[in-house]
Amino acid sequence: DYVTVMSFVANGLGIALVPGLIMRNTRHPDVVTVPIEPASRRPDAEALCALLTEASGETPVMLRPSIVGFGSYLGKTGDWPLIGFSPRKAKLTIYIMPGGEAFADLLARLGKHKVSGSCLHVNRMSDIDPAVLRELATRSVAMMRERYPSAN
Repeated sequence: DYVTVMSFVANGLGIALVPGLIMRNTRHPDVVTVPIEPASRRPDAEALCALLTEASGETPVMLRPSIVGFGSYLGKTGDWPLIGFSPRKAKLTIYIMPGGEAFADLLARLGKHKVSGSCLHVNRMSDIDPAVLRELATRSVAMMRERYPSAN
């Protein structure tokens, strides 16, 4: 199933690049298939996927070759995940859709991190308090569901 999303180009599962489309893989993503470099980041990606699955109550889906999303809402520019993450080379990036400024109280207790708009960057899971991240994710998803009642 395909969803039109402004400014995204995605490939995956052998499908050629198609401008303006994002591929939604409705299978539960096997984190093993997500390209994770370096390989030492894999345990963090698996732990983060489990934490966000629990916090969101949603089944994770592959949105791009290295982005895992949870739930969705229809925003002004298309279909977006309620919350998501990408296990990038340098850092784990967690997509907190309401933006980091909405959670200053939790970010103060989270541990070592950086925030840029809706992106929460952490070097490794051991640098942060997972209970605080779980609370942040739960509140973020609740806030998005309140803003977008049709969100799933």
